[in-house]
Amino acid sequence: MSSAHVTPGSVPGPKLAAHFASLEVQKHAARLGMWLFLATEILLFAGLFACYAAYRFLFPEAWAACSRELDLTMGTINTVVLITSSFTAAMAVHYAKEGKNKMVGHMFVLTLLMAVAFLVIKYFEYKHKFHIGTLPGRYYFYEGIQLPGAPLYFTVYFASTALHGLHVIIGMTVLMFSTVRAYRVGDFSANNYTMVELGSMYWHLVDLVWIFLFPMLYLV
Repeated sequence: MSSAHVTPGSVPGPKLAAHFASLEVQKHAARLGMWLFLATEILLFAGLFACYAAYRFLFPEAWAACSRELDLTMGTINTVVLITSSFTAAMAVHYAKEGKNKMVGHMFVLTLLMAVAFLVIKYFEYKHKFHIGTLPGRYYFYEGIQLPGAPLYFTVYFASTALHGLHVIIGMTVLMFSTVRAYRVGDFSANNYTMVELGSMYWHLVDLVWIFLFPMLYLV
């Protein structure tokens, strides 16, 4: 049997757990669980967004000056990279429903490569900031901006982007499991694509959070 295209009925379907009445109920429960988990993730970032809003209100001049120190080109490239990676993740779900397991793997490999590109670009951004001294809190020593609130801006910047970067790594780990399964097992089909769908949902959250962070940090 080829893993490129799984013929319906040629592979075992998803197993029904004992505490569910049917596979459909089991799938709905999995989706609901993921939506609830994503809601808690949004609440996590909401705290950072609230800090950002409060400090921007208190130090508007410092916020505007510090924002201009960020590399807008790198930030824009990373935005395009993540949006494109969300498209490939969505295409993986599409191919999973059609039982085209090799295409699922290919789409997730592209998503993972773009995730790596995002992290590499972020590394160079961080490296530059460490070099010139635009660091959080008491570690701030950049002579170019000595306004009250400047260290707070970079505290929020590093806290939010580092937390987002951690979510990128977690998302990559989740997608790797689906990628390996698509290539080795090849059992995704119209009746068995929940694993791919939930992984893709998490990746869309990673993309969505960055879509908020980009204008907040780079376009003040």
